[in-house]
Amino acid sequence: MKLQGLLPAGEATREELDNALLEGRYSELRMLFYVGKDLVRWIDQCLEFVERNNVKLPHSITYQSFAALLIQGAPFTVESKLRKWGVADYKSIFTRALGLQFLFADVPARNFLAEDFVRNYFRYAEQMFAIKQGECEFARINATEFQFELYSSGEYSRMLERSWGE
Repeated sequence: MKLQGLLPAGEATREELDNALLEGRYSELRMLFYVGKDLVRWIDQCLEFVERNNVKLPHSITYQSFAALLIQGAPFTVESKLRKWGVADYKSIFTRALGLQFLFADVPARNFLAEDFVRNYFRYAEQMFAIKQGECEFARINATEFQFELYSSGEYSRMLERSWGE
């Protein structure tokens, strides 16, 4: 017996395999929720920059502008770093992570979520991202206009330590 053709049954029952799948999906959802919090924080910081420099920048730069830049037009250096970290499909990860931010203010406990939602959370998250992107007209920006870099927590900590030492 196999669960959705993915896992060998061995000694596990179908229910045990289904529970393992649901726990794995819930762990993915939690991880992506926290990635989304970081991405939203970055977008908010970008919007603060735009607000401080609004005379020099188009007025139609919005949340959606930076979300599109991050997902559809990230600089080559960012894409390279993500591949180096082992992130093969960052566009899907970032889309889902941002979508989850519009579904939940905080990660809900597993028992508050329907099994079908947990099993297919990524579809709901992708739809929420698409809805948010469609809320308004927005300026398209590209990586040559807004250059940025991503840092892991460790890299960022080391950068802060170096700056304090100077």
